[in-house]
Amino acid sequence: MSDGSSPDGGKVADETALRTVYPKVSKPIRDKAIDYLDDFALRFLALSPFFCVGTSRPDSLADVSPRGGEPGFVHALGPKQLAFPDRPGNNRLDTLTNIMHAPAVGLLFFIPGIEETLRINGTATVSVHDDLMSRFAVDGKRPRSVIVVDVVEVYLHCSKALKRSELWNPEKHVARTRLPTWGEMLRNQGRAFVPAKLIDFVIGQDAKRNLY
Repeated sequence: MSDGSSPDGGKVADETALRTVYPKVSKPIRDKAIDYLDDFALRFLALSPFFCVGTSRPDSLADVSPRGGEPGFVHALGPKQLAFPDRPGNNRLDTLTNIMHAPAVGLLFFIPGIEETLRINGTATVSVHDDLMSRFAVDGKRPRSVIVVDVVEVYLHCSKALKRSELWNPEKHVARTRLPTWGEMLRNQGRAFVPAKLIDFVIGQDAKRNLY
């Protein structure tokens, strides 16, 4: 048995052992998930300008991708289905290719100033249906594709994580100067061979011209 001096010394080996570390979950918490978008979830979606989507595939690592837009940019297509546009990004397509291999997704929605979050789990498909593409057009620009999620679980997360982090507290906001620019970080990591200022300029122009 390990003495705990290595990182793996206290490894919890299975779910049975894990359950002994934590108190038993209460019935209201255990059963809080519903399988459709109720009025509260719909209101949350209408106010949310940002969420993260988690995906994975059998032969690779898991991935989490941020998605943002105007409040309500994620549309409910019905009580058990929603859709969101895939706007211009870096073209790695991590989320989309993962969905091709394993459709399970987890979505976590945020509303600025609100400390509760909304969790939606389901299965996703990628669509280029003309009606869906036109639905999400901005200034005449349609997305490359639309992700459609069939809803399996919907539930609210409590506020503890955002309270601990004080994420919405303006006094805790970090000055941009405390972190190197993206160009400086790429350059220092050996991922780019042009001046950092040029990288930052190109990224800035792309952010202005290719949001949609």
